Amino acid sequence: MTADIRIRGLDHLVLRTTNPDTMKAFYVDVLGCTLERELPAEVGLIQLRAGNALIDLVIVDSKLGRTGGGAPSGSGNNLDHFCLLLERISAQDLRTALERKGVSVGEFGERYGSEGMGESVYIHDPDGNVVELRASKFH
Repeated sequence: MTADIRIRGLDHLVLRTTNPDTMKAFYVDVLGCTLERELPAEVGLIQLRAGNALIDLVIVDSKLGRTGGGAPSGSGNNLDHFCLLLERISAQDLRTALERKGVSVGEFGERYGSEGMGESVYIHDPDGNVVELRASKFH
């Protein structure tokens, strides 16, 4: 008898970058991630804690990064978008917090996610990756 596979949540995602300091600052200073660990420059990995998941930043020209090919670009990012589930926050408070940090904020919309319908908004990180921010119910 085989076990059923059940997804509990997002474990980690990997973003390849040529701007590790700028990307780390964005995810730490703007979105509130914490530095989990940094591996030596020759490995080229920065791991950030995002709630119960990790965001790995891999430096493109490092040993680890070279295995993934060329650098991401405006026309060739390595993913469409990813979504971070936020603690309860009002849409206006989220907009204010992001704009205060210099982040351009689009329109909030009702979208389906891991906890059902909820309002979310798309932003861009410094490498142009699309990040969706959502909570099950903004208020």
